[in-house]
Amino acid sequence: MGEDAGTAASGGEPGRGASASGRGLKRRRSRRRLGIAGIAVVVLAGGAAGAGWAVYAKLSGNITADEAAAAELARYEKERPTALVDGAQNILLIGSDSRSGAGNSRYGHDSGTERSDTTILLHLAADRDSVTAVSLPRDLMVNVPGCHRPDGSLTEPAFTQFNYAFAAGGSACSIRTVEKLTRIRIDHHVVVDFEGFKEMVDALDGVEVCLRKPVDDKDAKLKLPAGRVTLDGEQALGYVRARKSLGDGSDTDRMDRQQRFLGALVNKVQSNGVLLNPVKLYPVLDAATSSLTTDPELASLRGLYDLVRGLRGIPTERVQFLTVPRESYAGDANRDQLVQPGAEKLFTRLRTDEPVTITAERSDPSGGTGNSGETGAPESPAPTFSGNTADEHICE
Repeated sequence: MGEDAGTAASGGEPGRGASASGRGLKRRRSRRRLGIAGIAVVVLAGGAAGAGWAVYAKLSGNITADEAAAAELARYEKERPTALVDGAQNILLIGSDSRSGAGNSRYGHDSGTERSDTTILLHLAADRDSVTAVSLPRDLMVNVPGCHRPDGSLTEPAFTQFNYAFAAGGSACSIRTVEKLTRIRIDHHVVVDFEGFKEMVDALDGVEVCLRKPVDDKDAKLKLPAGRVTLDGEQALGYVRARKSLGDGSDTDRMDRQQRFLGALVNKVQSNGVLLNPVKLYPVLDAATSSLTTDPELASLRGLYDLVRGLRGIPTERVQFLTVPRESYAGDANRDQLVQPGAEKLFTRLRTDEPVTITAERSDPSGGTGNSGETGAPESPAPTFSGNTADEHICE
């Protein structure tokens, strides 16, 4: 398994940053995907729920504006790619494992740096008929530009793990790294802290998953029966974080499981009357917004609502999840590298707002069975990628 990316910046050991009980570890991956995507659903009703001004102001006040990142991105505006399609939106969703702040200290000692354990590039089609969420592995080897640290010093450009960008220069450095990698303009970004996901799942009265066999994972503090199980926030954290008892133990398998759980959460929000029930909606919004740091344009309930209000009519089968085509890095099997030409074809389709077609079948770039990548003929005008949708209900 790869080290916790960001080790190069923080000097930490692989997998560190959690309490001795493992409670920190099991939280880190989960709330990234779920907290952010849950917001993209539940906030849809934020402007129409009939809440009074005090409630609106409270929820808006929960969100932190990332002014430092905005200033840093403005500094490098000339090097950033140009948006090619009016109306299409690309949002970088980042999970931070900082342990500073109320409620986070129990997850481990705060070393003074943050590390991004999971990052998703979320593409909203211009006609708002689809949403595509692309996971970027933390251990993907990329060119990270020189970035300003919080103390004002400048890092050297480096070819290293993707996760290093956030540890070295925060969200602005992650955005610049993704833009250099994909040539896709990032319109907005959202960073989720440690607490929000668990509280949001609890506010939804849990999320249902399906297990083919019982789970007993001491490291994840997770013991579940086989069959359909409704997970509370604490269990959900363990479920999406577990390595040894679920899947093949790889980060790729775990990302797939997180994506499927995210689809189940989207289904729960849409089918459980949450959006039309202020009593159910408010605690979900409160938990979700309290965990967010966003670019200044999104740093209000209105800003989030304006961004995603067109998504209400998108059917769950058009909410798609996939991992960028990747394979083991030639120089270190514990690191990843992009699979070409699959990755570039994916980036091109997102950049130009062309439909992305996914399949549940797994194939390598040559058409055989593998972890991830593009399927079909290399020269196909409409490539197909391995992934799943929020409409799928797959047992582990």
